Amino acid sequence: MMLDSTLQDLPDQPDALLRARAFVEPLFMGASLDTGEDVLAHADAVASILSHIGGSEAMQAACYLVYATEFLNKPQEVIAKAFGASYAELAMETVNLIRVQRQARTVASDRPSAQMQTENVRKMLLAFSRDLRVVLLRLASRLQTLRYYAASKKPLPDGLAHESLHVFAPLANRLGIWQIKWEIEDLSLRFLEPETYREVAGWLDEKRVEREKYMVELQHQLSDSLKEQGIEASVQGRPKHIYSIVKKMRGKSLEFDRVFDVRALRVIVDSVPDCYAVLSWVHTHFNPIVEEFDDYIARPKSNGYQSLHTVVRDEKTRPIEVQIRTRAMHDHAEQGVAAHWAYKEAGAKGYAGVTASGAYDAKIAVLRQLLAWERDLVSASEQSTTTNMTTKTDALSDRIYVLTPDASVVDLPQGATPIDFAYALHTNLGHRCRGAKVDGVMVPLHTVLKNGQTVEVTAVKEGGPSRDWLNSELGFLASPRARAKVRAWFNAQAMQETAAKGREAVEKLLQREGKTAIKLDDLAFQLGFKSADALFEVVGKDEFSLRNIETLLKPPQTPVSADDHVLLKKARHAEQASKGGVLVVGIDSLLTQLAKCCKPAPPDVIRGFVTRGKGVSIHRADCSNFHQMALRNAERVIDVDWGKSKKSQEQVYPVDVYIEAFDRQGLLRDISEVFSKEKMNVIGVQTQSIKELALMTFTVEVSDSGRLQKVLTALREVSGVKSGRRR
Repeated sequence: MMLDSTLQDLPDQPDALLRARAFVEPLFMGASLDTGEDVLAHADAVASILSHIGGSEAMQAACYLVYATEFLNKPQEVIAKAFGASYAELAMETVNLIRVQRQARTVASDRPSAQMQTENVRKMLLAFSRDLRVVLLRLASRLQTLRYYAASKKPLPDGLAHESLHVFAPLANRLGIWQIKWEIEDLSLRFLEPETYREVAGWLDEKRVEREKYMVELQHQLSDSLKEQGIEASVQGRPKHIYSIVKKMRGKSLEFDRVFDVRALRVIVDSVPDCYAVLSWVHTHFNPIVEEFDDYIARPKSNGYQSLHTVVRDEKTRPIEVQIRTRAMHDHAEQGVAAHWAYKEAGAKGYAGVTASGAYDAKIAVLRQLLAWERDLVSASEQSTTTNMTTKTDALSDRIYVLTPDASVVDLPQGATPIDFAYALHTNLGHRCRGAKVDGVMVPLHTVLKNGQTVEVTAVKEGGPSRDWLNSELGFLASPRARAKVRAWFNAQAMQETAAKGREAVEKLLQREGKTAIKLDDLAFQLGFKSADALFEVVGKDEFSLRNIETLLKPPQTPVSADDHVLLKKARHAEQASKGGVLVVGIDSLLTQLAKCCKPAPPDVIRGFVTRGKGVSIHRADCSNFHQMALRNAERVIDVDWGKSKKSQEQVYPVDVYIEAFDRQGLLRDISEVFSKEKMNVIGVQTQSIKELALMTFTVEVSDSGRLQKVLTALREVSGVKSGRRR
C-alpha cells in the first residue's frame, strides 16, 4: 500500500514520476546543491528512499519539483500549470521550510542556548509539517545528504550533523520510520564523534566471521524447530546500529562485551499467538535474562512500535537478543507511519492500536503521533487528547515559530504580533517597540505573524507601552505574558506617581518644620519603614498621617514635675467619661482623639499618648506607630479605656477593612453588597490594581469592632477574594 493513496490533494497523474523527471532534467543540467552534490543525482536518490519506505509515484514526483523551484522565475505558477496546484503548494511549502532551517541551523548548534534552540527548531519543523508529505520529503533529503558526505568523505558543514541527530532522528523515531532513524543516527555519530564511531565499528569487526557462523547455525536451529511445531517463521539476523550500541554503553555504563544485542535474531511470524509460541520455545531452550524482557505487543511504544524483546544465554552463557513480531509489526517497525498511512489492509485495528475504519481515521492516527511529539516538547497539560480532526489541527496550529535577524527561533502563540515578538525577546525591548519589519518590509504593529517569517523590531531609546496595546479589539497583543508585562508597566507608573505625591508632602512638612537637613532614609527608618520610598508610598495613599512625622520631629515634652500637678484637676471619681467615650484614668476633661493610623473601636484594647497641644491620641494596643512613639517617649503613655455611658454605646467609629482579590467585573459591587447586608455604612473606598490583583481598602462605621469577624468571614466567601482583614 503506497504512502499517499489517501491524499486527495496529490492527484494521480499518468506517468507523473517520468513527467516530473523529464521536466527537471534540462533545468538541473550541470547544477549542484550547496553541498556540492549534483542536483539530479540528489533528487533521484531521494525518490529512491521515498519508494523504499512506501511512497507513491506521485510523492516521488513531488521531490523533483521541490528542487526545480530554484531554477524557475515564477515556480508556483509554472508548476501549478504543468502538474496542478497541489504539487506547487507542496513544493513551495517544503522550500520555505528548507530556507528557515538553513538560517536557524548555525544558531541551534553554536550558541550557549543550544538546547533551547534545538527544541524550538524541532517545534518549528512540526509547525511546518502538518502536511505529512513535507515531513517525509525532508527526512529523505537529509538522509541522502548524510549519505553523500559519508561517501565523498567531505567535511560536514557546521550544525548539520547536530541538527540531524537532535531534530530529524527524533522525528523519524516519533513517526516510527526506524530504518531512516537508525541510519541518520549512525551517520550523524560518524561525523560528530569519528573516533568513537571507528572504535565501536572495529569492535564489531573483531571475530565477525566466527560470530556470523554461530548466528547462521542458530537461525537454522530455530527455524527448523518452529517448522516442526507448525509455525511458519522467517528468522534473520538483526543489523547492529553503532549509535544504539554507544548510547546503551553510556546509558548503562557497560563495557562492549556486556552489550547484549551484538548477537541478535529477529523472528517474523504470521500472527500474535505465534509470537508468544516462539517466545515460549526460546525461553524453554535457552536461559532467559528476566530483567531484559519487554512485551511491546501488550504495551506498544508511543509511536506504535510493537514486538517482543527478550535476551537469553546459550550453553556458553553468551547473550543473544531475540525480537519476535508479526509481518505487519515488522512493516511498521521498518517504515512506520509510511507503511500505515492508508490502512486498507489493517482492518478494524490501525496504527498504534487505534481504530482506523477508513482514510479519515487513518489521517487522525498519524496526526496523533505528530501531536504526541509536540507534547514531548511542550507542556503535556496544555494539549488535548481528543480524536476530533479539527481539534488535532488546532492543537498543531496554536504556536508559530519566527526568526530574529540573526536566525534565532522564537516560539510565539498563534495570532502573535511584532509587539508579542519584542516582549518575547526582552521586556524592555517590548516597552520601547515603535515599529517592525517582517521579511524586510515595514508593517503595522498589529500585523499577525506567520511561520518562518523574519522579524526585526524598531525601538526608541526611552519610553513605554501604549494603553491601546491592552485593548483586545485593536489586536496589538496575543500573548498573555506580553499583556501582563504591559499591565505591570502601567501599575509601576501609578506607584511612582503615588510615591512622588508622598515625597512632595513629606518634603513640604520638613520645610515647614525647618528640618530639611534630615536624611529621608533615616526619617523613614525611625518611623518603622525600610526605605524612604516605602514611607512616600503610604503617605501618598493617605495611609500614614503626617502628624506621626510631626510628632517625631518636635523635641520630647518635658516630663511633668510634682509642682505641675496643681494645674490638673483631680477627678471626682476614679474613672469618668471624657469626650469621645474614652476614659482617661486619673485625669478629667482631657481632649481625646482617635488615631487615624489604626482607627480603634470598642471593644479594642487601647492605649493613650499625650500629644503637644492636641490632647490624648487614642491607639489600639497593637498599633505599630504607637509602639514606636512609646519607645521614644514612654513617659507620655497613659492608661485609657472605653466609656460605659449609654451615649457612648450609640457612637460609631470608622475602621478600615483591607481586601485582596483577583480582579474581575462586578467585584466591587459584590463586596459592597456584603457590607450593605450587614448594615455597615461605607464612608470611603480606595482601590488599586497590580497585575491581576485588586487591592481594596474599605472604611466602614461600626459601634462594635467585634462585628467585623462575621463580615470578614462573609467577604472571604465572595468569588475571587483571596483574603480580607482589618487594617
